[in-house]
Amino acid sequence: MTKTRTQTGSLCAAKNGSGNPIWIFRWWETRADGTKVRRKKQVGPLAQYPSAEDAEKAIRNWRIAVAANQPHAFNGFTMGDLIAHFRATELLDIGEDGRAWSTRDRYSSTLNCWVEPRWGHEDLSAIKAPQVEKWLRDLKQKPRRRKDDRMASDVNDLKPLARGTKAKIRNLMSVLFNHAIRWQFVDRNPISGPQRGSGVRQGSKRMQIPDILGISEMQDIVSNLQIRERTLLFLDVATGLRRGELAGLKWKDIDFKKMLIYVERSVVNQVVGPCKTETSKKPVPLDEHTAQDLLKWYRITPYREPEDWIFASNSNRAGKKRGKQPLWLSTIMRYHIQPVVRKLNIQKRVTWHTFRRTFTSLLTSNREDIKVVQELLRHGSSRVTMDIYAQANMLDKRKAQLKVIDEIRPPGSKTE
Repeated sequence: MTKTRTQTGSLCAAKNGSGNPIWIFRWWETRADGTKVRRKKQVGPLAQYPSAEDAEKAIRNWRIAVAANQPHAFNGFTMGDLIAHFRATELLDIGEDGRAWSTRDRYSSTLNCWVEPRWGHEDLSAIKAPQVEKWLRDLKQKPRRRKDDRMASDVNDLKPLARGTKAKIRNLMSVLFNHAIRWQFVDRNPISGPQRGSGVRQGSKRMQIPDILGISEMQDIVSNLQIRERTLLFLDVATGLRRGELAGLKWKDIDFKKMLIYVERSVVNQVVGPCKTETSKKPVPLDEHTAQDLLKWYRITPYREPEDWIFASNSNRAGKKRGKQPLWLSTIMRYHIQPVVRKLNIQKRVTWHTFRRTFTSLLTSNREDIKVVQELLRHGSSRVTMDIYAQANMLDKRKAQLKVIDEIRPPGSKTE
């Protein structure tokens, strides 16, 4: 009789009541009171699993369930089981070798909001690419809630979820299945598919083009800001720093002699973590005008020690954390910068990332070398710089167009 035995149960060939050869899986189940009970389960006939290797593949998830003492998983390893395992092994804070806090937070939010409610009870083997594709296509934004816990928006009026968000959900589900393959829970990834085009198809093309501010609009905004907000804005638009990097600056990171800014950390939701990539940690040049604004702010702020945050929270509501944590830049944007934008009647959506994009577009408009632009933005690839961030302004497009028209029109011809 063929038999394989491990600490997570034993597999053996036997005969059923009719005398037909079958595979049997036996294991010990630990009850809540600590006692152990012998269990067994039929795997299938030898005709279906001709060899022990074939039968082992069928009970792979069962052995995992035995190791975790989760007998309910014998009915099938579900997406909920996979998510629980993913959280326990991949979403842990293990320092610089693990995922950044912002990534772990985004993953957790996506799992809680979208993936687990829909797919948590589904057996992994039952999840097919067309099902996921249709689900993504029909997704809509979640209704907002008011402070009294009532819905602030009508469910029937909800807009479709942005393609970029759908693509992130799709990519995270692919990460989950890759995790399952790595731990030998399954042997396929229906999201990516065995070959190109056979998995879940979900584009990430933007539904709206991001807004870029013009020079006159930037000048108008700056002239209406106080010194703290003006310094923040100039640091963002003149260096291309990300919001988390901007919040994470300390006075020791500014070298006024060498005119450099050392980007050492990123702060997301008041959690201090490493920068997005190794490339992000490259020093950033500091211009004289921004340096002067920083020095003016240095003379005003009560927090001037090298270890102090440059833009430390000075609100009474911060309590004991006053001066010991950076400002919430989303609050600065909402209550100090966006009101100025509305006052100036600028019909554009302005966020901190708008200034980083504006910085990129101004550099490309000035015909700066693409490698220089990439290094200033600290992107890992120039493709990201040009395809995602940079936008040509209308004046440059008209000039380029006129050059071509002047070349191909007959000499002496006039526009009627």
